[in-house]
Amino acid sequence: MSKADLALLTPAEMAKADQLTLAGGTSESVLVERAGQAVTDAILRRFAARPTLVLAGPGNNGADARIVYRRLKEAGWPVRLAQGTGLKPDAIGDARLIVDGIFGAGLSRDISGPIAQLINSVNEAAIPVVAIDVPSGLDGATGQIRGTALRARLTVTFFRRKPGHWLLPGRTLCGETELAQIGIAPGVLTAIAPQCHQNGPALWHLPDAGLAAHKYTHGHALIVSGGPNNTGAARLAASAALKAGAGLVTIASPAAALPVHAAHLTAIMLRQVDTAADLAATLTDPRFKSLLIGPAAGVNSTTRAKVEAAFSGPAALVLDADALSVFTSDSKALLNLIQNFNKAVVLTPHEGEFVRLFSNLRFKSESKLERARNAAAASGAIILLKGADTVIAHPDGRTIINTNAPPWLATAGSGDVLAGIITGLLARGLDGFEAAAAGAWAHGQAAQTIGPGLCAEDISAAIPTLI
Repeated sequence: MSKADLALLTPAEMAKADQLTLAGGTSESVLVERAGQAVTDAILRRFAARPTLVLAGPGNNGADARIVYRRLKEAGWPVRLAQGTGLKPDAIGDARLIVDGIFGAGLSRDISGPIAQLINSVNEAAIPVVAIDVPSGLDGATGQIRGTALRARLTVTFFRRKPGHWLLPGRTLCGETELAQIGIAPGVLTAIAPQCHQNGPALWHLPDAGLAAHKYTHGHALIVSGGPNNTGAARLAASAALKAGAGLVTIASPAAALPVHAAHLTAIMLRQVDTAADLAATLTDPRFKSLLIGPAAGVNSTTRAKVEAAFSGPAALVLDADALSVFTSDSKALLNLIQNFNKAVVLTPHEGEFVRLFSNLRFKSESKLERARNAAAASGAIILLKGADTVIAHPDGRTIINTNAPPWLATAGSGDVLAGIITGLLARGLDGFEAAAAGAWAHGQAAQTIGPGLCAEDISAAIPTLI
């Protein structure tokens, strides 16, 4: 898919796309007819004729739903229409399929009253639902539920998907999502200039070092290790950095942990680094292009001092896990370090680390997208907020939602591998935003390739074929 294909539109941006299309000479009635026909076609491809209830609300989704009602009736289906005061639980009757056109993606209030009761009754009855644009009750911008929401088996949306189709819990409500084109010109995207995309290879460009390249051309990555009883995370990250294409990878290890590492490593090098001063001295070598600190580093003063020392060097930085936790009570100090640094900094928190690190921010929305975007703007760092719906945010407002991570990635060490992939890509010369996006995508794709039952050690082996 191209970058344009990966664009995600907020409800407000989708409304602008409609307006620009109308201004270009396409009538609203034509757009509604095309949308209704697209939903009808999707239903006919998947379901045999059965008693069907079409729920039509007062807005554009309701207009689309009435077209679906007419088209299904013309196709000989036993179909009923409920709208207005008819949107209440007793409308369900003998329905064995429900077409949901009550509310669209731009819903701005919580659903209550008879419509909420109707939605809850449909969910309890487990009747298959085909949703128009989004399941009613789902906020298309945030993926959050507005009071209550239908659970759809199929969602048919138009022109481009919305963030709420991919952000949790919205993603779990949409079922299969089909994208239909209804005559909105691709050039409309240029006028809208969307700031959010679904993750995919079209969003980054891997550097071509050329035939004359050598190992240093591909970049040297440095991975900071924890103590002798906490070495595995650094090795997982280092292996991932090497597989992601770094020309050289060195683990910066306390002396006590060197024998443990040496017993496991071959291509990955070792350097004794006991103190923050040792790390700063190591980083005077300009051939180090990227550095990762945090995995099993320890939540202690030594780790904090090493993080501070990392900002003294020329290498782009990935801060993960313990490197974030050591600043929980003093996040302003970390933000000051980032804002006075002239290389890329990627922060890779999970939800708990994020909340602790950015507790001083006041978020107007529950949207994961907006929280990551606000944190990136406040910190000046690339934020990779982990989860099944990982969000990557740039300080300038650009965001990416990663959509390919399977549930079996939730295993010990998986995050260390992700941090290592990003570090390897930074060593190769990708900027922080592209490295975070490419790393998250490759991490998910590798897990898809391996399948259920994967261990963190398995992921790195699948990376070279992806990036």
